[in-house]
Amino acid sequence: MTLDLVTLPALSDNYTFLLHDAKSGATAAIDVPEAGPLDAALTERGWTLSEIWLTHHHDDHIQGVEALLAGHPAKVTGALADKHRLPPLDRAVSEGDSFDFGGEEVHVLDVSGHTVGHIAFHLPGAGIAFTGDSLMALGCGRVFEGTMEQMWNSLQKFLSLDPGTTICSGHEYTQKNADFALTIEPDSSALKSRYDAIAAARARGEPTVPSKLSDELATNPFLRAADEPVRRSLGMMDAPAAEVFAEIRRRKDAF
Repeated sequence: MTLDLVTLPALSDNYTFLLHDAKSGATAAIDVPEAGPLDAALTERGWTLSEIWLTHHHDDHIQGVEALLAGHPAKVTGALADKHRLPPLDRAVSEGDSFDFGGEEVHVLDVSGHTVGHIAFHLPGAGIAFTGDSLMALGCGRVFEGTMEQMWNSLQKFLSLDPGTTICSGHEYTQKNADFALTIEPDSSALKSRYDAIAAARARGEPTVPSKLSDELATNPFLRAADEPVRRSLGMMDAPAAEVFAEIRRRKDAF
């Protein structure tokens, strides 16, 4: 199945997404930092919004929902665990739940850590995952509500996905994430190559989101806490992977 994926910048550094199935006409918006970019994109393409999927409760991911619904009535999906601090939900979901979108199965992953109740939406048939502020391009979200171990365990769920999966994350943080990643693996040729590509894309004003999971596996230090080069760089060869991850996250918080 081929779905149309549209990536739209919003606010100062957020991304929002439209997913469209031409056969059924189903169209989903994933996170709504503001209504304007989505409204314009829907009008331009002649698509009718049918669904809104929310990854977590932070304002910069949900504050445009009410305005978008005013012009585009749609079914809202979000985490049952976050129901009390999300816009009104038509469908409340949890880890292991799935639902249909245009004939494509959408799997729900609990990826708590950045917030408790943060979820991701994975469409294995289409090879797309909407990860919000959990797994990000060359990074991960700050651990605001959960624990470091919880965040590490959440990130492990992405390791089982097809490496070709397109990772649709919530922010244009990639350049700074790349600067930091080089402090962890300064000798990585894969990271240096990606760093150059990111710098060139940003110089052209191009987005660095979405990214490929294969690139994250090769260069994202937050996914690589169990890997020998990262452990060696940090002098933590014998430490549990969750502790290595926590050290990387603490360093990034202070970077």
